Amino acid sequence: MSDKYLVVIAGPTASGKTATAIKVAKALGTVIISADSRQFYKEIPIGTAAPTKEEQTEIQHYMIHNLNVEDKYDVADYENDVLSLLNKLFLNHDTVVLTGGSGLFIDAVCNGIDAIPDISEENRKSVNELYEKGGLKALQNEVQRLDPEYYNIVDKQNPRRLQRAIEVCYQTGLPYFSFRKNTVKHRDFKIIKIALLWDREVLISRINKRVEIMVKEGLIEEAKAMCPKRHLNSLNTVGYKELFAYFDGKISLNDAIEQIKINTRQYAKRQMTWLRKNNDYKWFSVNQEDEMLEYINSCINENDIQQDRQ
Repeated sequence: MSDKYLVVIAGPTASGKTATAIKVAKALGTVIISADSRQFYKEIPIGTAAPTKEEQTEIQHYMIHNLNVEDKYDVADYENDVLSLLNKLFLNHDTVVLTGGSGLFIDAVCNGIDAIPDISEENRKSVNELYEKGGLKALQNEVQRLDPEYYNIVDKQNPRRLQRAIEVCYQTGLPYFSFRKNTVKHRDFKIIKIALLWDREVLISRINKRVEIMVKEGLIEEAKAMCPKRHLNSLNTVGYKELFAYFDGKISLNDAIEQIKINTRQYAKRQMTWLRKNNDYKWFSVNQEDEMLEYINSCINENDIQQDRQ
């Protein structure tokens, strides 16, 4: 096999991506790169459901706990870091597994991203304050005002996408849409994409249970330790902002936990919407590892046959 392959295993939060990726990586004799943009941060392992030490012992993981919450890091940095990492890993592996729920980061590795200007701390802070004070509706209104063309196509329920667009508009004075070229960059490896399918009610139950487990494992204490750094973009995420509101006395602990469940379910819904828009994913149930491996091997074998014919 002369070509190298990146096997992407994607799915909504709580869908079992980590366990599935470990099984697939073991069968392929390879390693795993995380595409979860919050699992980079070493101070928040509980709220981000990062792979446990035992799981990381089973299979070598990369891009896990490689940053501090204070570190400035964006999707462009991730694209560069992972491409550089893949160049090294492909020296010893024919396949590498990439898994996570951050669609933008997966896209960056597979397709590349458009060049976006650096955002100043002042502008980022202004956008965070807009969201904190006015919620999702305030972000939607601001994007509609600043960039109506992008507003017509953006996922209006995804606060991070809205925030990113506003940040660029504030920074440059230009519409975010003007920076979107959607040019697919060439990669020196083949890509095989797999998505995990779950019944909606079962996934909701798994999400609720996961949140309860996080609380038992110390999520509240973890969030409390992060309170002095709550202004950081790395902590502007589900599981922490709800508990920050509890620490401020704005809501009860029970309400905070319930809100984490609701917001996590909404996040999972957005992840599923993103995945369904990508027609190049092959869908499998989480317990179909054998079928996944058959599909991966068939993709590799088919490509090898085509190469032999050339």
